[in-house]
Amino acid sequence: MSTSVATSPRQGRRMVAVAILVSAIVALALWAFAWPAARTAPRDLPLGVAGPAAATAPLQAQLKEREGAFEIHRYADEAAARDAIEDRAVYGAVVVTPQGMKLLTATAASPVVAQLLEQAVTAQAPEGAEVPTADVVAAPAADPRGAALGASILPMAIAGVASGALVSMLGLRGSRALASLVSAAVVIGVVAAALAHSWLGILTGNWWAEAGVLGLLTLAVGATVAGCAALLGPAGIGVGALTMVLLGNPFSGVTSAPQLLPEPVGFIGQLLPPGAGGTLLRSVSFFDGARVTGPLLTLAVWALLGLTAVLLGALPRRPAAGTREEAPTAREAAPVA
Repeated sequence: MSTSVATSPRQGRRMVAVAILVSAIVALALWAFAWPAARTAPRDLPLGVAGPAAATAPLQAQLKEREGAFEIHRYADEAAARDAIEDRAVYGAVVVTPQGMKLLTATAASPVVAQLLEQAVTAQAPEGAEVPTADVVAAPAADPRGAALGASILPMAIAGVASGALVSMLGLRGSRALASLVSAAVVIGVVAAALAHSWLGILTGNWWAEAGVLGLLTLAVGATVAGCAALLGPAGIGVGALTMVLLGNPFSGVTSAPQLLPEPVGFIGQLLPPGAGGTLLRSVSFFDGARVTGPLLTLAVWALLGLTAVLLGALPRRPAAGTREEAPTAREAAPVA
């Protein structure tokens, strides 16, 4: 009776703590997923303008009236604008010709942006004039709206969280933990490429390069979760999972574009593995590896830092200063009768 009465206040405090923690996580999830979606709009979106300077000047002036919406890049002609789109320097381009305006898009970069550019350019055209559109780098026929590609990043993040959590909960440390994380990433990358490329057809680039990207994304997430657990204990699993899933996924911009998210969400998202992985996967699959250096370096840094933390967590810890191990007393050493 006395024991239950004594522990009741402690249990009450724990119940309150659980309620507060769950509410905070729910609020964080709603904020992270709903706020960027509700504030989608172009912000310094790279857009090309091609043609003679005298002919393109009025169009540039009209686009600049939408302050902060577009980042204008000038090109001499349509060929140069197409090269810039294929190099991922811009999402699209408006070509001014004697016959009128022509829009170049790349649905493989972002179907949402391509639709947005069509609406914006049509609004700038003379009343009743039609603006022909050419899709320079088209999305695959199996995923014309990019929905399947966008939905594939969250499972990869979850797979990375699961691998890091399992390594930690199974008590694997040091080199064994590293070998397990790398092996899991390789297997997951191969399986994911087989599903997304060979079966679904939503990826159309080099098969092994896509498998490498998917595996590296998994390793970056898994190593981060395992590294946090090695340094912080079991609470580190929660910290890593919340960062990668509740922040990394909605901030990635993979379903739209980083430049459509509120600032600085788009920038932060590209510094996290899900955002960097989504950008790298598009470049490898649809743009022949254009502009892969930044996202590839981001994933490599996360993986390296995570694996380093796993190794550091396996090192023997020295006892705190001023403490010493005492020999057991006779009473402690004696067997219980």
